[in-house]
Amino acid sequence: MTAIPNPVLKGFNPDPSIVRVGEDYYVATSTFEWYPGVQVSHSRDLANWRVVARPLSRYSQLDLRGRPNSGGVWAPALSHADGLFHLIYTDVRGWAGSFKDVRNFLVTAPAIEGPWSEPVHLNNSGFDPSLFHDEDGRKWLVNMVWDHRPGHDPFGGILLQEYDPAAQRLVGPVHEIFRGSPLGLVEGPHLYKVDGWYYLLVAEGGTFATHAATVARSRRIEGPYEVMPGNPLLTSAHDPSLRLQSAGHGSLVQHRDGSWSLAHLCRRPLRNGRSILGRETALQAIVWEDGWPRLAHGGRAPADAFHPPALPPHPWPQAPAREDFDAPALPLHWQAPRVAMDDAMLSLSARPGFLRLYGRESIVSNFEQSLVARRQQAFHVEASTCVEFSPRTFQQMAGLVAFYSTDSFYYLFLTRAPHSARCLGLMRCERGQISYPVEKEYPLDDCERVHLKLEIDRDRIRFFHSRDGETWTAVAWEQDASILADEHAMPCGFTGNFVGIACQDLAGTRHHADFDWFEYRELD
Repeated sequence: MTAIPNPVLKGFNPDPSIVRVGEDYYVATSTFEWYPGVQVSHSRDLANWRVVARPLSRYSQLDLRGRPNSGGVWAPALSHADGLFHLIYTDVRGWAGSFKDVRNFLVTAPAIEGPWSEPVHLNNSGFDPSLFHDEDGRKWLVNMVWDHRPGHDPFGGILLQEYDPAAQRLVGPVHEIFRGSPLGLVEGPHLYKVDGWYYLLVAEGGTFATHAATVARSRRIEGPYEVMPGNPLLTSAHDPSLRLQSAGHGSLVQHRDGSWSLAHLCRRPLRNGRSILGRETALQAIVWEDGWPRLAHGGRAPADAFHPPALPPHPWPQAPAREDFDAPALPLHWQAPRVAMDDAMLSLSARPGFLRLYGRESIVSNFEQSLVARRQQAFHVEASTCVEFSPRTFQQMAGLVAFYSTDSFYYLFLTRAPHSARCLGLMRCERGQISYPVEKEYPLDDCERVHLKLEIDRDRIRFFHSRDGETWTAVAWEQDASILADEHAMPCGFTGNFVGIACQDLAGTRHHADFDWFEYRELD
């Protein structure tokens, strides 16, 4: 089969947990503060992928209101056993300073599309949990433990405890099975059993330039675990020339023909070192040598292309570039920061053929915004929309966003001002500091329908407006798009850039904006 270019899941798809069920491959990735929680992608040939599920879609499963930027869902772990999909996830309520306020949960479903169960609370001792299904039918939870004490390594090691599915709780003693290798910052554990050995795959080295995937093994699940000779299995550290940087945190999968592969996160930074697409998912072929997994191409550096096992091609229908809002629900690639895309936020039926957004809190709110967006998945993209909006006060705004977080975004918006009943402004937020590149909003009083467009070309972003959708006028000067990246967030971030639409009503009257369509195009 033809080699598959890496990454296979582009644009904000970190911490991949891969599982094969028959001929179907599923990868669960972290969604952090974006709702619904957890993105599950599906493939049958490892080349063509589609988003097939977002399991955490009810507030009873996940309530992200008030979560900090890059809080929320960290490192979900997907597995399949006993006729059920099992999804383990961490809800990070706070991660500032020396403390991490986290809760770990389990949900199950008979099919990947659901219905997904109500959550079972497991523990709070640390993050990145996963569930191992042993050959004897017993189930074991592993997670890293967070140590807040001064003078101690905060990444305190990997814990193991048995899970009783009948009682729906953890039982028996807690075992510390691994303290990590000299790389440090041990997290992201997954257990596997191969030829009588228990293999522990963990992430180490932090999630930026020195990230890595470490392997250790033991004859007993409780340990002790010895680190692989020549560890790590995978890393991009100390080689800035590699196209795929920050290679690490991943999971293993065995194919039907008996061969193995590794799914792992990576970054593709711009020339200034910033990764506007966030952390993405790549695949590497694995061979077993002397009882240890190794990269099939040799060495420890990630390959730019993945050579899969022989699988018949299975492409999926391509989603249209333009969303006309004619369907009863938004497609799965749409998400919102922290809140459900429910009737309190939007309507697709109030005005058929339009998406109506009801204005709520400010664009920097960590609680109840009205903002829907999709991932940026290429370096050069264009996003555009057509909006009808008649603001009654300066506290009402609606428009087009490039949105990394409430601390980092651009907002091309319509509002009301003393000189104009409808005018166009541009807002920029960099590390929490808001500025307005347009000194005075453009008056558009006579324009009932306003077309808005942005273009991101690697580290540059440009904005435009049009009265007819044909003739476009630039708004302000070209801006720096690379502020929308993990490396430039405060104090750092773990997500990626989105493009979408938003509406605010700071007066609390829920004044709405109607969007006729939204278009996203990848230009190269």
